[in-house]
Amino acid sequence: MKKISIIIILFGLLLLSCTVKPQPIDYVSDHCNFCDMTVVDKTHAAEYTTKKGKSYPFDAIECLVRKINRENNEDKMAYILVADYANPGELTNAKEAYYLITKKIKSPMGANLSAFKSEDKAKKTQEEFGGEIYNWNEIKSKFQ
Repeated sequence: MKKISIIIILFGLLLLSCTVKPQPIDYVSDHCNFCDMTVVDKTHAAEYTTKKGKSYPFDAIECLVRKINRENNEDKMAYILVADYANPGELTNAKEAYYLITKKIKSPMGANLSAFKSEDKAKKTQEEFGGEIYNWNEIKSKFQ
């Protein structure tokens, strides 16, 4: 009976260690998987995690989008996350985010691209800084 309990516990631990989830971005230490710049900007960072559990950080949303477009690998992703400009350091689902391109908000790679979890925040920021709002598919097309 004791052997069965140990086997069940070990099997449970094995399952927990195989859980696919995004890894926290280590700002200042992580390097962008597209351009190799250091990830430092908590308002424009991004990350994807493959279905196999490997996470890749990006210093700018445009780097993430260009990498996905170039490799045509979106179907291999478990998570695609972008920084919520309104909440620095907080990542949100890229497919559900709203994107604003405005020359008045600079992003690390110069595309002036920011993401917002909330459409309301995106529109309020647009009222203040101008620019155009896009959804996920539109932003992918724009950066092909």
